[in-house]
Amino acid sequence: MQKKDVPQDLGALGKITKEISYATDDLGKYVTEQSVGWDVKKTALDAAWGDIEKRIEQAKQKVWNNEASPILYFMEKGLMDVSILAGYTGFAKWRVKRHLKPSVFKKLSDKKLQAYADVFNIKIDELQNFNPA
Repeated sequence: MQKKDVPQDLGALGKITKEISYATDDLGKYVTEQSVGWDVKKTALDAAWGDIEKRIEQAKQKVWNNEASPILYFMEKGLMDVSILAGYTGFAKWRVKRHLKPSVFKKLSDKKLQAYADVFNIKIDELQNFNPA
């Protein structure tokens, strides 16, 4: 792609940052060119964020329906899966899966709740008294 053809479609991050693209200059040499975004990429990112927002909403509903513990909501909100959360907390994956059950969650010690709260950067109270905005 020619330097003059590098897309300049304002994307989701266009006001915050710019991307570097490689293009050819008038002499045919590869150079870097800044871009504020590209419509195709913006569309793909918007679709991905839409999926993430849907998963967060589904997790919220599961917590409210007592089908999952608040850990699921905060895990989804933090873009984590069981493996990542296990790594951050130091708990085994099977324990994290157990802690996702409301009946098990209600029996967790303050020490275990604090480990989750630290990872999610919230207070224990926010875990125990789930009420997302």
